[in-house]
Amino acid sequence: MTTETPPTSEDTRLRLRVVFGTDAMLGPGKADLLEAIRDRGSISAAGRAMGMSYKRAWSLVEAMNAAFRAPLVASSRGGARGGGASLTETGERVLSHYRRLEAQAAEAGAAEIDALRGLLLDMSGET
Repeated sequence: MTTETPPTSEDTRLRLRVVFGTDAMLGPGKADLLEAIRDRGSISAAGRAMGMSYKRAWSLVEAMNAAFRAPLVASSRGGARGGGASLTETGERVLSHYRRLEAQAAEAGAAEIDALRGLLLDMSGET
């Protein structure tokens, strides 16, 4: 007989997705992409860092830019000086609001998350 222990709090995370009607959403992947663009100054570098193709990263950026009143990402085409991308003021605000919402949800739901984690089987495969 094996003793089963639930994952630790370090192994557990809340993933929040905000759905705006039927056409727009913001979740952890898009927020991570915004952060990567901010930190790397490039959509392609951000996509590579996240293990996604440039086409997928660009598609997500286009969807976010189309969903909000103002674009979240500003980009310039490559060339002799190279291209680049950065978050707009709106992009910075959207990312900030989303990260604060994540933190608030995690704090408010901590007891319920702990209760759920306590009901899980050990998923590590260790005996």
